Amino acid sequence: MPARPPSPATSSPKPRGASARIVRIALAENLQQVRLTSSGTWQIFGEDGRTAVALTQPGERWLLERSGRAVTAQREDSRPVSARETTVIARPLDRDGTIGFNGKRWRGELVITSSADGLIVINRLPMDDYLKGVVPLEIGTSSMADAPAVEAQAVSARSYAVTHIAGAGKLWDMRATVSDQVYGGASAETSVGNLSVDATSGLVLLYGGHVVNAPYYSTCGGSTAEPQDVWRTSPEPYLKRVSDQIPGTNRYYCEGAPKYRWTRVFGREALRENIARYMATLPGRGGYVSTVRAVTVTDVTPAGRVASLTVDTDRGSLVLRGNEVRSALRLPSGEILYSTYFSVDAVQGRDGVETLTLAGGGNGHGVGMCQAGAIGRARAGQDFRTILQTYYPGTSVGTIE
Repeated sequence: MPARPPSPATSSPKPRGASARIVRIALAENLQQVRLTSSGTWQIFGEDGRTAVALTQPGERWLLERSGRAVTAQREDSRPVSARETTVIARPLDRDGTIGFNGKRWRGELVITSSADGLIVINRLPMDDYLKGVVPLEIGTSSMADAPAVEAQAVSARSYAVTHIAGAGKLWDMRATVSDQVYGGASAETSVGNLSVDATSGLVLLYGGHVVNAPYYSTCGGSTAEPQDVWRTSPEPYLKRVSDQIPGTNRYYCEGAPKYRWTRVFGREALRENIARYMATLPGRGGYVSTVRAVTVTDVTPAGRVASLTVDTDRGSLVLRGNEVRSALRLPSGEILYSTYFSVDAVQGRDGVETLTLAGGGNGHGVGMCQAGAIGRARAGQDFRTILQTYYPGTSVGTIE
């Protein structure tokens, strides 16, 4: 399929609505030192954002440290500037300039605040500059042929961000990790990502006239899930189960994804350690687990995902529901299990489960947009609006003030 540019979504060259908003992203906490640099002109200001506290030059490296509750700043080969500010702001003075921190480049400004536990680094910048560092890392494709999927990702990520703006009572709105949206700053930007953010400028997902929290994940494995399938929460009318099957075939839009189908095998000791570790986090359930006697799927969702998994141990039974299953059956790396879309084969030994094999599909919680499916749909000719309205039924794509 020939590459094509992202579709024009708006004729306005200026940020509007959601795209005009400023977001605050926590990049790091509890640091003892912060090192900053910039290839262009930049400046370090006091908390008011106007008073210069350090005269910087392009290419210089500056070291910020905590002195009591104040922040000291010094060029790495010089003496520190007098510590008076509890917050300093590093800002590029060039229009497209960036600040270097932690091996990456960041648009907007970096706010460094002293707290009781160390320095906090917050990136404060316009919404769409933020999204340009989110979209490539979340959607995972840099191909211009996948532009409709990248556009869909831009709109869903913008909607998520709008619903998570916290207000003045908090230091930041979101973290730069999987706990919110993975964000890599200007260093993560791609051509198709930047074009897709610009092409969808101002656009968000709406239901009943309100911006919705638009969850997404890597791969559904054949069918998406509803919130109550995964979390202890209420249903949402725009988060219904959606089949990813290609009409008229036995194939699925997301079947090219690496975790479309997977197998995970737990030996006796690995299974025991996982369950013991999880039980230790539950109130009144700590103590040594010596044997996992049985593992049984006791309920499934209409889409075929595991709704509840019962684990019998020598310290009693444990009923895991929805995403709790993924936390209890972690991978050796510590990452949670790929999904709850799996079948169970438990081989019994003399004293309990000897081997547990999970044959599964998909990667992620399964609620909302399947990113691999969005890419498959884009390659099949669907535009970003169709993709979004498929995975978030009943929504519309529009703007807010």
